[in-house]
Amino acid sequence: MKADPLIIYIPGLMPKPEARVHRRELLRCLVEGIRRIDPEAASKLQNCAHCFDIVSWTYDFYGEHQDINLDLPGINALLKQQDPTEEDIAEAISWKRRLLRTIYKAGDILPFLIPKLADETLELHLRDLQRYTQNENDVAECTRRLLKIPLEAAASVGRPILLLAHSMGSVIAYDALWQLSHDQQQNVPIDRLITMGSPLGQRYIQERLLGRDEKGAERYPNNIRRWINISAIGELTALDMELRNDFGEMEALGLLDKIEDLDTFNFFRLNGVLNVHAEYGYLVNEVTARQVRDWLCAQR
Repeated sequence: MKADPLIIYIPGLMPKPEARVHRRELLRCLVEGIRRIDPEAASKLQNCAHCFDIVSWTYDFYGEHQDINLDLPGINALLKQQDPTEEDIAEAISWKRRLLRTIYKAGDILPFLIPKLADETLELHLRDLQRYTQNENDVAECTRRLLKIPLEAAASVGRPILLLAHSMGSVIAYDALWQLSHDQQQNVPIDRLITMGSPLGQRYIQERLLGRDEKGAERYPNNIRRWINISAIGELTALDMELRNDFGEMEALGLLDKIEDLDTFNFFRLNGVLNVHAEYGYLVNEVTARQVRDWLCAQR
């Protein structure tokens, strides 16, 4: 009998709600997204409690949880909205947002500009990113270990794995998969990697990835079968929305079958403010939901 498939979700930076509550809301968004295109597949996922798990690494990193009640109004409104409104689209492609993306891209190419460009939010993100990349107090190793444990457990019993990684979670996932490929040399196959709002296209990030100094196949993870990268229009984290031009050598080397870049509109709003980077908006989105649905159906 074929083992049940497993979706493992790893979130990005900033404190997240307590694991049980966070998982509930993330799954609610994903199930609703799938329900809009395939009610039967959505029902099967909802009824398979052990088929969706999350890696709650942010509590150890920050020492606190976020109150889910801060997000609930936005989540509830999101689940009632079928598609982006004209206002959502206009704001995502506005000249102000395009200008801000251009400024951030300049900072990525010319790092000495970052202190001059960074606002308070960006400064906090850079501080947290530095804690991770410098492995302060072994925090990066502990974070990656939290992901590798369920990956290794699933692989040991032959469960097909879809790794769903949002924002900084995609960096953690990439590093953990590189370690499993090279440092630990463990056979932990990832049937599908889906990255959402990923900063992996940024030069600043790429210069700090594990394996960055290696050549050829040693530079990359070798345990991903297919990689789908999804970026929302107007993203300020996924500044480079295309990862195939950065990691396409993995295809040429035969390390994976395919890398594919997709874009979408993320219409999550909190207190009326559009947040095209929000994890909940990515999960309810038809583009993400269709990729997950197709994978689940292929496994069954």
